[in-house]
Parts: sequence; C-alpha cells; structure tokens
Amino acid sequence: MNRRLMELGFVLMGAAAGCSTPAVVSKSLGKIEIHGHRGARAVAPENTLPAFDEALRAGVEVLEMDLGVTRDGVLVIYHDQKINPVICRAGRGATRPVPIHGLTLRQLKIYDCGALRNPRFPRQVPVPGTRIPTLDEFFEWVKASPIPGASSVRFNIEMKSEEAHPELAPDPAEFARLLVDTLKRQGMLSRTIIQSFDLRTLREARKLAPDAILSALIEFRPEESLVELARKAGGAQVLSPNHEWLTREDVDAAHAVGIQVVPWTANSVSDWDRLAAIGVDAIITDDPRAALEWRRR
Repeated sequence: MNRRLMELGFVLMGAAAGCSTPAVVSKSLGKIEIHGHRGARAVAPENTLPAFDEALRAGVEVLEMDLGVTRDGVLVIYHDQKINPVICRAGRGATRPVPIHGLTLRQLKIYDCGALRNPRFPRQVPVPGTRIPTLDEFFEWVKASPIPGASSVRFNIEMKSEEAHPELAPDPAEFARLLVDTLKRQGMLSRTIIQSFDLRTLREARKLAPDAILSALIEFRPEESLVELARKAGGAQVLSPNHEWLTREDVDAAHAVGIQVVPWTANSVSDWDRLAAIGVDAIITDDPRAALEWRRR
C-alpha cells in the first residue's frame, strides 16, 4: 500500500452523519480486515456452521452473514429471501423456491443446505445434513467454540429486506427490533456491524441502539455522494459498496468524515491488490483463507 490506513476501528461519523456519541472498536494500524462472506462459501456451504467454522479456523476478524425471518418470527441465517433449490433440498424431490418468511422454523429445518455443492464454487466441500441455523444457535455455537479466535471475532450481519417486496420480510421496525433484541440478549451488540441495502432498516436500528455500528450496502453507484447516503442510513459509520466501481476518491471522501469503507465481494489477488492500493479498511470475500494468506505476504 502507498498510504497509511486509518486505525481500523468503527467510529461514529462526525457532524456529517448527524451523530456525536463515539463507539469505538479499536484495531491495529496498517491492517486490512478480512470478512468471511457467508462464512467461507468458496470451500463450505454458505451461511452454515461448517462455513463459519472454516472462516474462524482460517483466522478472520469478522464473520459476514445474512438474516431472514420465519413466519413465526425467528431470525435465521440465510441469504436468499426464498429457498434456493440450487443449494438446498428437502428430501429427494425437486425443491420449490418457497419464501423464508412463509415458513415456520419447524418447516424450515427440513431443508438440507449442505448436501449440494454450489456450482459456482468447485472447491466447495458438501456437508450433508447441514440445516439453516437460527441466529441464536449461531451465537451459542460461537460461545462454545474451542477455536481461539471465537472469543473475539466480530460479526457483520445483513438484514435481508426490500422495499419493493414487503411480503418477503417483516416491516423494517420489526426486523430491527428482532435483531437488536437478540444482539443485546446474547451480549453481542458491541461485536456486531448491522448492514443492509434497505436504509429503512438501518434507520430503525439506530433508533433502538444509538451506539450500534451500521453499514450501508451499495450495489450500484448512487446519484448522491456516498457520504450523503451514509447520512440517510441512520448515520452509518461504514459504507459497503460493490468493489467493482469503488475508487480512491470514494475512499478518501469517506475517510475524510470518519467513515470506514468495506467493499464486497472480492475474490482474486488482483482485486485485493487494487483495493489495498486505494486504501480500503476491510475486504469481504468468499475465500477468507486465501485472502489472509495474501495479507500475510
């Protein structure tokens, strides 16, 4: 890298974000953090305990994951808002893309989401019999894990919500309440980044947890500035854009007002080299073990 990175701690934006209460998670200088995307889906079934186990053993600082909500109000770790038949199956027959929010937890637990290898990831090793975990089950697993990094690993948790499809998730206020209540009950709020593409959920989370670390996910370059978008996202302290269009100017503008930049989802050495050169604070990747080896080199 040709510049010194900011201290890798998540801090509340300054006046530009309309927030003033500091909330710091300090990290050493000069180190890009690695977030294991859906655990480590390059080598293990995504968003499952085996994938998170692989990422922890590799040594990630942050486990990234996605949340849905069942019909009976249980937070579950799953990316798509409907069951994906490419990676999950129920019995031997064809699996339909049923909405997660239309199933009870008991109904959801019949799906095996470890037996099928994702065709996008040829190195992925199936783990038959793997079920979709609840967020509570995940936290209890982390607390019981003998892996040294489990006691300090942090979490980057996305609320899956779309304004265009309100039938696929709770309303933003209820979604945020379910998540914040769980984080507080599990004692994990201070170790968690709450992220979403749906800025409404972030604003609701800010109301419930003023010191929460929020991250605005961005797929396409917005018309407004990234700093303005962070302000609209409840004063998000983190911007998490698609890495493909991110520039050095974007990163510098965010850093100038104390916002961290954590792009997704970069999986090649050339991408990691470019992101390091423009000064990002962390990288979300499907292959955290390879990214950590790259960082060590």
